[in-house]
Amino acid sequence: MEEIPPSSHSMDADALQKLIHLLKATDDPLIQEQALIALSNSAAFSVNQEIIRNLGGLSVIGGMLLDCAPAVKEKALNALNNLSMNIKNQEEIQVYIMQVCKNIESAPLDSDLQLAGLRLLTNMSVTNAYHYKMINKIPCFLHLLSEGSERTQIQVLKVLVNLSANPATRRHFLKAQVPSLLSFFDNCINRDILLRALVFAANLKKNVNNEDGITTEDEYSEDSVFSMLCRDSAAFAQKLASLLHHPDTDVKEQVVRILTQ
Repeated sequence: MEEIPPSSHSMDADALQKLIHLLKATDDPLIQEQALIALSNSAAFSVNQEIIRNLGGLSVIGGMLLDCAPAVKEKALNALNNLSMNIKNQEEIQVYIMQVCKNIESAPLDSDLQLAGLRLLTNMSVTNAYHYKMINKIPCFLHLLSEGSERTQIQVLKVLVNLSANPATRRHFLKAQVPSLLSFFDNCINRDILLRALVFAANLKKNVNNEDGITTEDEYSEDSVFSMLCRDSAAFAQKLASLLHHPDTDVKEQVVRILTQ
């Protein structure tokens, strides 16, 4: 068996090439995991991000997302997450977004695999460029928000905040049904969750108010996000009024942002 080079920012192109070749040559999940961990660690450094791309490593790592063991998929997602810090790498990684979404949807709730996929989508959704590849999975993301652990909720909210900043996603969010949404706007909620939930709501309210033309309210059901935030918003307004007394300045700023739109 070929020895896996030690992971280091000083790893040269030859060592990285050996890791990529090893990934292509082996079907052993344990070796795949170790090679992906080494690549992931090296990809934390910008110089290696370019080297791995130029060696064709992105397609090799991306290929691990399809038929490999869950632990291998997770390590592949972690590697792609580090590699996605490079804009040129994102142009290649974006072809795997649909598969990443499938992995998130099929993975056990709150699993490391699911979280790794959400972390990658967070990076890939910072700009609007690839939102169109994620937009149909908004109901899945909102389900994870309702059902997931705090760790999952924080991670999925990062994706939701990025997507909701794009006016093109407006109707996809507003027609969604999230019965538990109002429960996130409470003083007892984890601050990191509460703040991101408020930014998410503020983005949606802004997009509603900036919409060209008249919103057709009939297209939204009574238990839709639109109804909770815009149509029958008395309960939401009461929640916001209470949050004006929250001790965190950032939370209060987002409440004011919503109330003044």
